[in-house]
Amino acid sequence: MKRLLYLLTAVAALSLGACVGSRTGGSYSVKAFAPNNPANVRVKVSTSRQHIYVVEGDRVLMAVQGTVGVGGSTGAGNYRIIEKIKKKRRISQPDAGYPMAYWCAWKSAYGFHEGFVHPHPRSHGCIRMHREAAARFFALVNIGTPVNIASSQPEDSSIGHFVKKLDQSRDPDPPRSQMMSDSWFRDPAGPLLIKQ
Repeated sequence: MKRLLYLLTAVAALSLGACVGSRTGGSYSVKAFAPNNPANVRVKVSTSRQHIYVVEGDRVLMAVQGTVGVGGSTGAGNYRIIEKIKKKRRISQPDAGYPMAYWCAWKSAYGFHEGFVHPHPRSHGCIRMHREAAARFFALVNIGTPVNIASSQPEDSSIGHFVKKLDQSRDPDPPRSQMMSDSWFRDPAGPLLIKQ
């Protein structure tokens, strides 16, 4: 019964939580629940579905679509969050300075961060999320939070079909002056986590 209650909570969050929109605006929103015990939070990534599940036991705190690396470059395995930098920028070329807000690394040079979400693998190995999701992910995880990356996750079959699809592949980049401004790193409006 407890598992069913958590599943119903997750379904409600997912079905109300996201709709298609743009990184530069639009109507995309994400619901994320505050954990009861942050030490019990863990992240599960399904590379085949490009889904990111943040869970606490059987309770789904957030479930969103992301973009994983081409050719399996995201890899698979068990990791932990080793670094968090809200105002991270790309340091390598091409395009040094490009914002990678809400950076949460699971290994050197590989992290979850804000960026365009595509319906197919597109990154160089990082896992990109819409800004609304990345900000909430950043609030949910801590240094040491376990991360499991695999081709599939049990949540794919239980709640994966409720994860709203997002396609930002045709969205234009915002003006460079906006991306280079410190205001780029401003949190989305409203509370990041819902307390229950």
